[in-house]
Amino acid sequence: MIDLYPVAGPLLRALDPERAHDVTIRLLRSGLAPADRSADEPMLAQRLWGLDFPNPVGLAAGFDKNAVVPDAMLRLGFGFVEVGSVTPRPQPGNPRPRVFRLPEQRALINRYGFNNDGLDAVEARLRARARRGIVGANIGKNKDTADAADDYAAGIARLAPLVDYLVVNVSSPNTPGLRALQGRAPLAALLGRAMEARARAGSDRPPPLLLKIAPDLTPEDEADVAEVALASGIDGLVVSNTTVARPAGLPPGIAREAGGLSGAPLMEASTGLLARMYRLTGGRMPLVGVGGISSAEDAYAKLRAGASLLQLYTALVYRGPALVAELKRGLVRLLRADGFARLADAVGADHVRIADPVGADHRS
Repeated sequence: MIDLYPVAGPLLRALDPERAHDVTIRLLRSGLAPADRSADEPMLAQRLWGLDFPNPVGLAAGFDKNAVVPDAMLRLGFGFVEVGSVTPRPQPGNPRPRVFRLPEQRALINRYGFNNDGLDAVEARLRARARRGIVGANIGKNKDTADAADDYAAGIARLAPLVDYLVVNVSSPNTPGLRALQGRAPLAALLGRAMEARARAGSDRPPPLLLKIAPDLTPEDEADVAEVALASGIDGLVVSNTTVARPAGLPPGIAREAGGLSGAPLMEASTGLLARMYRLTGGRMPLVGVGGISSAEDAYAKLRAGASLLQLYTALVYRGPALVAELKRGLVRLLRADGFARLADAVGADHVRIADPVGADHRS
């Protein structure tokens, strides 16, 4: 794949961030984007939830909110792509400007507020796909919906037949009251409704249902989320969304902007949360590690902390699509250096192995 991003990237970053994103989507939709036709190393492949992932590097939700270019992104070499967040009704999101670059920190702050075309448009685009490659959908609620579970149930019912997995997003900081749904009682009720909606969707093989959580939880919240997730029967966790924290060293003017921080400054916090959720769930459900990945070393750290799959978005703004192939090559190098024959063997490797009373090994 010819890397044109050293030329195109600076031109795009000369535009307003949201304008640059719109131009990128149009270029991808036109078919002008490069394709990576190289085969993935077999050691990167995994089978999770009955799905065959050719590699663990996925595109996080937020890039393709409206399911316009999932196949174009798969052609860049991603192992899977997540569209959304999508809400039942279209909504414009928060007033502009609502996204801010921090180039020295390789970060972004956004307060989009679930701007998207709504379920009708997203469903139509997904229905028109040839269903090649793994595509998931991230589901949110409309800002003015009183009963959040109604919106999540509607999204699940409409999209379950059309995607390979679903993500319930209760962790965006840009929809008032949304993160309160991560409390024990509201989360248990919401996930119960979500599981019921998936069961009613009528598929012979219902798609796995995951929950995306925030990196700003208290220790008590983390324990509650793990317990509720295991009890609910959902299939996995996406760890994590953007943070409302502002680490030291950010430009003061932009740091004061409201919204979620993503990119390199989130790596440490999101990976720490990932490791804690792996321990709290006993390694019993797959975790998707997202937040701050910009190198193969970052990606490998998340695998060893407990992630079975990975996602990125912000690093693409600064590194471009060649980063995907770079991450895959780097992961192969790091796995081999540590003596792993396959990626799955490295998942959770940083957690000490112990034997339980009946002799079965597990990680803690």
